[in-house]
Amino acid sequence: LAAIRRRSNTPGVIITQYVINIPEGKSTPDFQCKPMPVTIEEGKSAVFKAVVKGDPKPEVSWRRAKGNISNKDKFLSKYDESTGEFVLEVNDEFTYIYKCCAVNEYGKAVCTASLNVTDGKDLFVLSTFLNWILNVKTDRADGQTEEKFWDAMLNADRKDYERICTEYGVGDLNSILKKLEEKRKERMQSKSKNGAIPYENANEKHSLGGMNDFSIKGLSQKDKGMNQVDAKEVNDILTEFKLSNVDFVIKIQEIKVQEGEDALFECVLTHPLPKMTWMGKGRVLEDGEKYSITVSDHKLIHRLLIKDCKQLDKGIYSAVAGITSCGAWLVVEDRSDCTMLCMLDPGVQFICGLSDVSAIIDETAELTCKLSGEDCNGTWFRDGKKIHPDDNFLIIKDGAIHKLVIIKCEEEHTGKYRFEADGRKTEAMVNIKDPPRFDPEYLSSFSEPVTVKVGHNAIFRLHFLGHKPIRIQWYREGEQLQDNNNVKIETSASHSRLLLTRCQRKDTGEIKVKLKNEHGFTEAISHLIVLDKPTPPLGPAEVIENSATCIDFKWRPPKDDGGSPVIKYTLERQQVGRNTWKKIGETQGVPSYHDTDIDHGRKYCYRIRAVTAEGTSEAMETDEMQAAFPGPPAPPKVVNAYDDCIHMSWAPPNNKGGSRILGYILERRKKGSNLWTVVNAMDELIKENKYAVKDVVAGMEYEFRVTAINLSGAGEFSNPSEFVVARDPKKPPGKVTGLKVTETSYSHLVLTWTKPEEKPDIQDEAKGYFIEILQSDSIEWTRCNSTPVITTTFSVKGLKSMNTYWVRVIATNDGGESAPEELDKYVIAMPSPVRPKFTNHKKKSFMVVRAGNSVRIRMNFEASPRPDIIWLKDNMPVTKRVTISNSDGSSQLLIPSSERSDSGIYSILVKNLAGQETFSTEVRVTDDPKPPGPVELEENVPGTVTVIWEPSPDEKRDDRLHYTVSKLDSTKQTWTTVADRLFNNKFTVCNIMHGREYHFRVYAKNDMGISAPSESPTWGVEKKRDKFVVNVATREDCDLRCAPTFIVPLKVHTAPKGYECYMSCAVQGNPRPRITWYRNHISLNTNTNYYISNTCGVCTMLILRVGLRDMGEYFVTAENALGRAECSTVLNVRGERETQMHIH
Repeated sequence: LAAIRRRSNTPGVIITQYVINIPEGKSTPDFQCKPMPVTIEEGKSAVFKAVVKGDPKPEVSWRRAKGNISNKDKFLSKYDESTGEFVLEVNDEFTYIYKCCAVNEYGKAVCTASLNVTDGKDLFVLSTFLNWILNVKTDRADGQTEEKFWDAMLNADRKDYERICTEYGVGDLNSILKKLEEKRKERMQSKSKNGAIPYENANEKHSLGGMNDFSIKGLSQKDKGMNQVDAKEVNDILTEFKLSNVDFVIKIQEIKVQEGEDALFECVLTHPLPKMTWMGKGRVLEDGEKYSITVSDHKLIHRLLIKDCKQLDKGIYSAVAGITSCGAWLVVEDRSDCTMLCMLDPGVQFICGLSDVSAIIDETAELTCKLSGEDCNGTWFRDGKKIHPDDNFLIIKDGAIHKLVIIKCEEEHTGKYRFEADGRKTEAMVNIKDPPRFDPEYLSSFSEPVTVKVGHNAIFRLHFLGHKPIRIQWYREGEQLQDNNNVKIETSASHSRLLLTRCQRKDTGEIKVKLKNEHGFTEAISHLIVLDKPTPPLGPAEVIENSATCIDFKWRPPKDDGGSPVIKYTLERQQVGRNTWKKIGETQGVPSYHDTDIDHGRKYCYRIRAVTAEGTSEAMETDEMQAAFPGPPAPPKVVNAYDDCIHMSWAPPNNKGGSRILGYILERRKKGSNLWTVVNAMDELIKENKYAVKDVVAGMEYEFRVTAINLSGAGEFSNPSEFVVARDPKKPPGKVTGLKVTETSYSHLVLTWTKPEEKPDIQDEAKGYFIEILQSDSIEWTRCNSTPVITTTFSVKGLKSMNTYWVRVIATNDGGESAPEELDKYVIAMPSPVRPKFTNHKKKSFMVVRAGNSVRIRMNFEASPRPDIIWLKDNMPVTKRVTISNSDGSSQLLIPSSERSDSGIYSILVKNLAGQETFSTEVRVTDDPKPPGPVELEENVPGTVTVIWEPSPDEKRDDRLHYTVSKLDSTKQTWTTVADRLFNNKFTVCNIMHGREYHFRVYAKNDMGISAPSESPTWGVEKKRDKFVVNVATREDCDLRCAPTFIVPLKVHTAPKGYECYMSCAVQGNPRPRITWYRNHISLNTNTNYYISNTCGVCTMLILRVGLRDMGEYFVTAENALGRAECSTVLNVRGERETQMHIH
């Protein structure tokens, strides 16, 4: 696919567009603010910042020209959500180029920034050097008018010479100019890397202009390095110049203003610069009260605003951007002599002015400002009136910091406050606010919880202060209260009262009052506690201990204690079967009771009430409780079984019911019956934990249960035992033999085996079989059937495709289970391997489809295991327009609506571990051809006619298109085909008879059909010849010159390693363009490893043996006097990553 490269509106940014048409509302990435070059001293950190745009939002990454930036100790990239900046912090000691890349699905934007690291000892950045030079005091003869005159002339532009001469009363301008050149040579001397620099010559490379600026005209790479400057009474300074591409598009201009007005200097740069240096009268200007320095969003326009201009502000102002600068005069017009005033000291400045203050009434407020000097005193004003220290105001001076403190703010203190010092002033507003607030004493009382009894009233009062009107709102548990039958709200100018009548327990909760006026809001919180009798204790009662002599049980406390803790519980007891309740006692706050006054074997119910300071709750009645019977024994187990006797045993119960076990009763039940029969008589208790049951029928199945008897009586029966058959014991069967797998698939496998042999007194006959499997990721065997299977074959289902399993079979009978028989090796859940094979009865290797119709190719195959299926078009993966549908035994390629570009050879590759198979089908998408162009007839040889026609418009798009020529003789009535399958545009028809008329038709034919005919004029009709007249048009000279253009671009090449690669393209242009080949931006025209030629505009390059070093991007440039063209491609070595071709 082709990509489009273009430059961004932001200088230095290259945008690569991946798609030709971008959807509406979407865009490629771009940089709103690109990272700027950074120069730091060794050991310090550098910060690169970038702001990007694009829809969808681009992803931003950072890279370095050499090495990576994965070391988090040296490189930290992050995103600042508040500013939208992508930041890269670098702690490195080497100079590198860093690249920032923003990418989304429609393209990418790339820009670079350099990091320069200096040793910090002898080097200063260029701006420091210029600032120092500008601060050199050149006025060495104060009070001497002549020296001031020459200073002004040396620092001024040529256009200002006449004005300066007029101001100082000098008339002979020509002699002044000659002397000015001599003054420049005497004033200062500069030395460069190689010695002294000739200066102040407009034709020389180096010069020292006005304002002590050192400039280099026509700056180039060879001017980089250490530069030295000598000035009178000044030590030498060394600096290293870094080339900068920043220049001024519009320089600052001279400004004339009246005294008291503002002056604005403005300049426009060629490249974005976040900050530049403004100079005024030999010193650096800072943003503050006097000067306002601003920069536009795109960092190109810089402005300096000088406020309230006075005669002291008159002079030369300059803007320094990188290594370039420009200057201009500020002229302040006044009636007085401004010449002397411009040399005076500007006085103190405000470093930090006053800021507006909002204060609360009766509290303290403070105004603070800072001057540039500590020795200056000032005066404070309020609304134009001078402020003197008193009980309300406190004036403090701490060095250069001046403070005004309002000790106790009142409403009358609101106003505009001003501080003046040495003719400078700063102002701010003080706003005294009166928000609602509570009296601390009332607030402390209000915060205490209010406790009332149910049905009583609760009152909340609160006193407040604040500017009227005040809005008052009361809340209970976050819900606002309104006046109703139970809520009364009373409000006056300074207090509010809430009355809650007939309070209920549910009214307990948080009470909040909220006050609000135009100055703010506040709130206070209290709590209401409503006391009531408790709710009943919670059941059910739980028996802790149950014996023949006592019942120990417990319950849960009430859900709501009514606001008071439970003091005690009172209990009543009723014997089941009687109607009376007997009070048996109470327990002190503990929800449990130990009842020892019981009769053995009796059942009881209890009523329990909770008692608090507010009253007694309703009663909670328990379920029936009884003196303990023994618990159930363990289920009986079969010791052994015979035809006439079954021996059973069991374990005693864990809970003996508080008394000893007297014996057991054993019961039995036949299989299929619901009737339990006692084995031993009730008066003959079983004393031991085992018993031999003799009254059994041979071959019958039984189950047994047992109960324990203590002093209270019989307890619960145990769970039934397992069924047991009354018969003599049998031997377990032997192992199965001949275990094997007969069938496998992705979800099941089939096993078969041989029944184990029966051996008397060693192993009995098998009655069934269990099948178990073990997965490769498990350690436990899983049984596939819960009941034994009788047959000697089994299908294991529910397997996971391609998983590995081990399988074993266990034989079983009444005597037990045999040892397991395992397969020798694991089984994979897959069919037997089958090499892929296509099963279509008729496979089409060529198909023609009309444009717009669907293309459907279906291939059936057999393969095991399930193969991987790949569809290719012309040996490349198919595009997203193509729909691929795969199933277990077939694959289908579908193009819903075909286009001519879909023509090609489609291949399917079916591959699995058993092998692979491929098949290709050529698909030609075409349509009925359009008829050929006009037909002409010529007679080159007597008796023959040559039929010539213009090609059909479809000929270029269909290489199988051909032509058919038909002839009509005037003596016959039918058309005869004289030629077919013609691939050129003319045909000679023989046997043309004189005196007959002939007509010819030419048809275009392709795989889809035949076009309408194109008919020739009649041949053989004599025509009267008219006089032949040739109208020769006036010939005008034609300018054949044109800029180079590539008419045949380079193509992407992929060559095997060690083979030759031949690249070619075609270019046109007049004059003949000069051709240059590049690889990775390095010229190849002089490289003997490449054979380059240019014949009549066909540019070729031959690489005899392709190696890995030849991989990369190749460019061809064609250039003449009218322009330049460029074409690019990529050479890949087979097996390496494919890349896209870029054509410009």
